[in-house]
Amino acid sequence: MIRKLLLLTTMILALCGCPRRQPYEQPSMPTPAAWPDRAVTGAEAPGPSAADLGWREFFADPKLLSVIELAIENNRDLRLAALNVERVQAMYRIQRTQQYPVVNAGAAADVYRVPEEMSSGGDAETIAQYTLSLGSTAWELDLFGRIRSLKQQALEQYLATEQARLATQISLVAAVTNGYLNLAADEENLRLARATLAVQQEMVDLIRRSRDVGMSSDLEVRQAQSQVDAARVDIARYTGLVGLDKNALDQVVGAPLPADLLPDGLDTVGDFQEVSPGLPSEVLLRRPDIRTAEHQLKAAYANIEAARAMFFPRISLTAGIGLVSSDLADLFTIGARTWNFAPQAVLPIFDSGARRANYDVAQSDRDMMVVTYDKMIQAAFREVSDTLILRTALQDQQQAQEELVGTLAEAVRLAEARYKAGIDGYLNTLVAQRELYAARQGLVGVRLAGRSNHVTLYKVLGGGSKAGSPSSSPTTGRGTPPTSGASREDDR
Repeated sequence: MIRKLLLLTTMILALCGCPRRQPYEQPSMPTPAAWPDRAVTGAEAPGPSAADLGWREFFADPKLLSVIELAIENNRDLRLAALNVERVQAMYRIQRTQQYPVVNAGAAADVYRVPEEMSSGGDAETIAQYTLSLGSTAWELDLFGRIRSLKQQALEQYLATEQARLATQISLVAAVTNGYLNLAADEENLRLARATLAVQQEMVDLIRRSRDVGMSSDLEVRQAQSQVDAARVDIARYTGLVGLDKNALDQVVGAPLPADLLPDGLDTVGDFQEVSPGLPSEVLLRRPDIRTAEHQLKAAYANIEAARAMFFPRISLTAGIGLVSSDLADLFTIGARTWNFAPQAVLPIFDSGARRANYDVAQSDRDMMVVTYDKMIQAAFREVSDTLILRTALQDQQQAQEELVGTLAEAVRLAEARYKAGIDGYLNTLVAQRELYAARQGLVGVRLAGRSNHVTLYKVLGGGSKAGSPSSSPTTGRGTPPTSGASREDDR
């Protein structure tokens, strides 16, 4: 019977025009083969690939590591991403079960009375039928890959959500680090403002004593006092900024930050591992967001195969065994055995083009995903190039800013010496002090920008994404595979 059914199916397929298979093809890289020259000049620092370097190896400050661990444990966005992974994992398991028959056991009793006028013997009678059954109903034989394609689509969607969770974690690590760096920089500016206030207050007291003996004027006192007032303004401003930084960090972490985890200084926090920029073809394809797009593209290809399978007959089997008897006492005898076997093949002959339209929609979805994939590759290429260019510029800027601070510090020393010796008025000293104070604030800003750029480089190079490589078994945030024996090879 099965042979006849397959022969009939082959004859039907010969009469219908079915689309050809479209195996997955990875799009070519829509970017140059190397980073721009201006992006890698001065940025060829030796080091491992960022994707191979976990965040625990990239960061060195133990306090920052503790803050990141606290954020990963408590951040709501990451928690939602992990829950979404578990949800899609369950959906994959549901789709995977469609490959196997559903076997049900049943028991039934049908007892009814036949009236006298309807009875063949002229007397009313009671008819009973007792049934025990075990079988499967309408189990589809996946000869043309429809169910396998849908399962592959569900698997790729699951892998995409896992990569999205990893991308969310990397973004969270970068956000926590940048917030921590901002807090450290504002605290450093606050300490600078307080130190400046103390120095300027001593200078005001010195000038007042000089005025009292007739060696300085009220103008010089007022000029010195202006520096004190400016330092007080900055103290108030940076005190507010430190408070805002702490609130923002608490929000990102998802819990109040303990006082013993506050940063000690910008230099301590900014001690990061060097990473190599590598080549675009090696780096970009390892980014979790690019992998997410790639898995979604593979899911679109699998959806095309599922739509293609709808052009073929759907063959299903209904089969079962059981016991049937009109007497409950005879239900478990040998003569009460029964079975049924009912194969069925169905192919819509006329559906007003619904199957073809569904197939065209699947192809359009695939083409849209290719465009989306290309756009994400191009955006990622620009992110890395911009970060590398800025890295080189910030290195030069910090070196120049440090030299400027050194020069102005010497100018302040000379100006104060000339003022105390009575050679110059206080105006030259005031100007030099203001310029030095602004230069020191600028140096803090440049150092902050350089360290933030280092974190951004680690992020855009796919830092910490080794655990999410496509060759590894799919796992959820809790580390459990989607099925007990599932692997990528099995799902192909």
